[in-house]
Amino acid sequence: MAETPSDSESHANNGALVARTSPGDNAAPLSITEISALLKRTVEDRFGFVRLRGELSGVKRAASGHFYCALKDEGAVIDGVMWRGNAQRLPFAPEDGLEVIASGKLTTYPGRSKYQIVIDSMEIAGEGALLALLEKTKARLAAEGLFAPERKRALPFLPRVIGVVTSPTGSVIRDILHRLADRFPSHVLVWPVLVQGQGSAEQVAGAIRGFSDMQTGGAVPRPDLVIVARGGGSIEDLWSFNEEVVVRAIAECSIPVISAVGHETDTTLADFAADRRAPTPTAAAEMAVPVRADLLATLGDFATRQRRAVYRPIELGRERLEARAKRLPRPEQLLQPQAQRLDELGERLRRGLMDRAAHGRMQLAGVSSRLAPNVLERARRDAGRRLQQVRLVPALVERPLAQKQDGLDALWRLASQFHPQKPLERGFAIVRDADGHVVTNAATARNHTALELQFADGRLGVSRADGATPASPPSKPIPRKARHTSPQQDDLFG
Repeated sequence: MAETPSDSESHANNGALVARTSPGDNAAPLSITEISALLKRTVEDRFGFVRLRGELSGVKRAASGHFYCALKDEGAVIDGVMWRGNAQRLPFAPEDGLEVIASGKLTTYPGRSKYQIVIDSMEIAGEGALLALLEKTKARLAAEGLFAPERKRALPFLPRVIGVVTSPTGSVIRDILHRLADRFPSHVLVWPVLVQGQGSAEQVAGAIRGFSDMQTGGAVPRPDLVIVARGGGSIEDLWSFNEEVVVRAIAECSIPVISAVGHETDTTLADFAADRRAPTPTAAAEMAVPVRADLLATLGDFATRQRRAVYRPIELGRERLEARAKRLPRPEQLLQPQAQRLDELGERLRRGLMDRAAHGRMQLAGVSSRLAPNVLERARRDAGRRLQQVRLVPALVERPLAQKQDGLDALWRLASQFHPQKPLERGFAIVRDADGHVVTNAATARNHTALELQFADGRLGVSRADGATPASPPSKPIPRKARHTSPQQDDLFG
């Protein structure tokens, strides 16, 4: 194909050193800013609303609260940005590797000549991706030990106050209150929260921490047990109880927690962090308190067993006593041998008395035969003759009397020597104090200022002129020769 003269001139201009405007050319050159603005307007007009499905990569949050990421698939990558207002309303925490569906509009970023999507909302792409995020979060929290069995605490047997974190308008709270009233009426504190949707996870976590921070003895009683409850639903409906903020609040709660989220087949991360998982909210109420009627029946049974335990030894003793009493013989049987022996001894006594009386009569008859008057008269005459033949010698009577008199005289002389007046006649004196007590040693005499001296012919009171206790001169030992030269005591026996 032959070139036209205009094409030849255009190619010639391409090799020119200085740019020239061709004749009839009205396309003025555009600046970079102008072409960037044209591209931006074109892209935004053409792709004002798009939904993209892809895997998150390079997720980060700026200090301003804006959210930046990249969406990619097997063949391409596109940058994404979510402004702070929309980022705060996300129902989940975006992570790298999570497959999502982002809704928004395409725009360009002139500063880097790149196009990107401004995300208005973001959802997890399907239930499979949601479960994958759940398993990933579960593994991360389990690695921190939040689900460890040793962290589980025992529930109180009979809590006085029960805190319930749930929606105040649903059927869950009515089921819990009704079940508690049937089993064991208790004091229930309800902390109303959203259990689904934007901000529900933060409200649930705040309620759990609020119960945990209550002080004992405050205006509002502190719960002994906390129940976190919600009715059944899909995994999206229950997602608030899979949020990390709720799981950490349950794990850090100082009060035992029962998780009753969903039905028996529903499982959330809150169930793993709680101290006990209940399949339903009604089952949580059954776990929280025992049946009052059963407790009363048990107490009654214990009381009955206690009475039986107390009375059983008495009953056994009574039975043993009755059994032994039956084996004992009757009182008349016990007395029959003794009664028979008494009769036998009475008969022997009667015969013995009769025999003794007969023997006495026989002896009396023998003696009486010897008491004839002539026999008595003969005995009297014989005794008179013996009396006349006896001679009374006075010496036989005087000799014992003289011996007794000598002994009496010796005792009198001995008594005279020991009479208290005898030493006074030889120059001795008796010393008495003011009370008339005899003073027998110098130590006692020093303690008195006035003494009384008794001589053979009377008494004399002595005292010191100054009234002081007289100091006794030291006693001088009696020389040995003087002891031997002293006159000897008279013989008491003369």
